[in-house]
Amino acid sequence: MDVSHAIPAEAPERESRRQRLLAWSGLSRVLADARERMESLPYDYPPAVVLGADLALLMVTTAAVIQRHTYFPSLLPWLAMAVVFLPVPLFVFFRVNPHPMLLGSSALLSCALFLLQPVSGDFAPFVLVIVVGEVAAVGSRRMGVGFALVALLELVAFDVVGHLQWGETGRRLEGLPMYVIGVILGMMVGVLLQYQRRFLYQERETQAIRSSHAADEERRRIAREVHDVIAHSLSITLLHLTAARRALQTDDDPAEATEALVEAERLGRQAMADIRRTVGMLDAGPAQTAPEPSAADIDELVGDFRRAGLTVDYARTGELAAVSGAIGHALYRIGQESLANVTKHAPGTVATVRLDVTPDAATLLVSNPLPPGPAPRRDTGMGLRGMRKRTELLGGAISAGNGDDGWTVRAGFPLKSGSCLSSVLPGLLRTKPQEDA
Repeated sequence: MDVSHAIPAEAPERESRRQRLLAWSGLSRVLADARERMESLPYDYPPAVVLGADLALLMVTTAAVIQRHTYFPSLLPWLAMAVVFLPVPLFVFFRVNPHPMLLGSSALLSCALFLLQPVSGDFAPFVLVIVVGEVAAVGSRRMGVGFALVALLELVAFDVVGHLQWGETGRRLEGLPMYVIGVILGMMVGVLLQYQRRFLYQERETQAIRSSHAADEERRRIAREVHDVIAHSLSITLLHLTAARRALQTDDDPAEATEALVEAERLGRQAMADIRRTVGMLDAGPAQTAPEPSAADIDELVGDFRRAGLTVDYARTGELAAVSGAIGHALYRIGQESLANVTKHAPGTVATVRLDVTPDAATLLVSNPLPPGPAPRRDTGMGLRGMRKRTELLGGAISAGNGDDGWTVRAGFPLKSGSCLSSVLPGLLRTKPQEDA
C-alpha cells in the first residue's frame, strides 16, 4: 500500500470534523459567555463551585418532585422547583447578581411549597441545607447565622403542623433533628468557604505589598548602579580632560592631549554602554546577557584611574576563585565609588587600595590622605548608603570615616556560611560609619 496516497484520503474526514466543530461554535460562544458571567460574580469563587451548588440543588429538588408523584396532576412541586432556581434566569437574562437575600428568600419559599404536600423521608428540607451554605459563603456572618435560624424556624413550624414526616409511621420529631443537624453543617461549610475567601483577599493584598516592595528595591538597586557608573565615568573622564587641557596649555603637547581625549572618549562610550545595560533592566524584554563586573575587574578599574592621572598604590593577595559573583560585584562597585570620591574630595593625593582574599573572608580597603586645610564637607548622599546596602545584603560589614591616615573605606564579606563577621573582619563592626557624598 502506498502511504503517500493514503494520507490525503484523510483530508475529507478532517474537514468534516472541522465543519462539525464550526456547527457547535454557537454553543461554545454561549458557554464561554456564561463562564465569563460567572467569573464576574463578586464572590471570587470558581465557576465549578457555583455549578456544583446548582447541581446539588437540581438533584435534591428532582428527588423531592419524584417523591410527590402521588399528588399529580398538582403542579405545586414543579412550581417549588422553579422558585428555587429563580436567581438563575434573573442573573442570565437581567444581569441581577444572586444576592444572599434573593437566594435565601427563594429557598424558603421553595421549601415551604414542597412541604405543603408532605411525604415520608422528604428530600425538600435539604434545599435549605444547601442554600444556608451558599448564603453563609457569600454573605456576612450575621446574615448567614440569621438565615440559618430562619430556616430552622421554618422546619420547626412545619414539623409542629405535622408536615415534616419521617419513616413509615410518619411520627413527628423523628426527622427534625437530622434536618437541624444538616442546616448547621451547611452553615459551617459556608463559613469555612467565607474564611477561605477572606484569606484569599489577604494573600492578594500581601502579594501586592510584596510586589511593590520588590519593585521599590529593584528601583533602588538600579539607582545605585547608575550612580556608581556615572560617578566612576565622570571622575575619570574629567581627569583625562584636565590632563588634555594642561598638555595644551603648559606643555604644548598635542600628542599627549590627543591620547587623553581618546581615553576619555573610550571611557565615555563604556559608561554609556553600562548605563544602557543598567537602565535596560527596567524593560520587560529578555534579560541582558552582559556579565556584571567582578573582583577580577578591580585590576582594570585601578588601571583606568591610573591612566586618568590618579596615583594609586594597589596590591592584591589571595585567590579570587573563592569570591562569588555577587560579592565580587559588590567589591568592584565599592572600590569604584571610593576611588571616584578620592578624585572628587582629595585630588592630587595618593590612593591606597588593598584587596585581601582569604579562605574565610574578602576584604577591600581604600584610603587616601586628606588635603591640607579644613576637612572637605561630606554631604549625605547615595555613595555610602549604596555601599552599605550592597554590603548588608550579602552579610558583610563596612566602615568609612576619618582616621590617622586620612579617609578610609573598609568593606569585608564572609566567604563561608558559618563564618562570624567579628572574627574574620576585625574592627569593621566597631567603627562608626560616616555619611559620604
